[in-house]
Amino acid sequence: MNNEFWVYLQGLVDSSRIVIDRPKDSIHPRYPGKRYPVDYGYLESTTSVDGGGVDIWLGSSGGRKVVGVLCTVDLLKRDTEIKIILDCTDDEIQSINDFINTNQMQAIYIKHGA
Repeated sequence: MNNEFWVYLQGLVDSSRIVIDRPKDSIHPRYPGKRYPVDYGYLESTTSVDGGGVDIWLGSSGGRKVVGVLCTVDLLKRDTEIKIILDCTDDEIQSINDFINTNQMQAIYIKHGA
């Protein structure tokens, strides 16, 4: 995969403030049975397809290193997005995949350097 993509993505993260609006173990606002497996939020002053900030998942180390992205398809919202994965372990990435992949949404993980 094009290395410049990852350099640009890391630059976007490095130049943005991270806002965590759904901390680890908080309940999803539309799905009461779902708990966020790691911190979830967005990059302030960025824009994604849904009009909000670019979504991020922040691993337990709390670092800012881009380790990959999730490409999602949401049939309910009828959109696609990328969500940036920051310093998540393999187990955390699997938990995020399990959290996201439902009847209405599917995602694939693309690892940095793959």
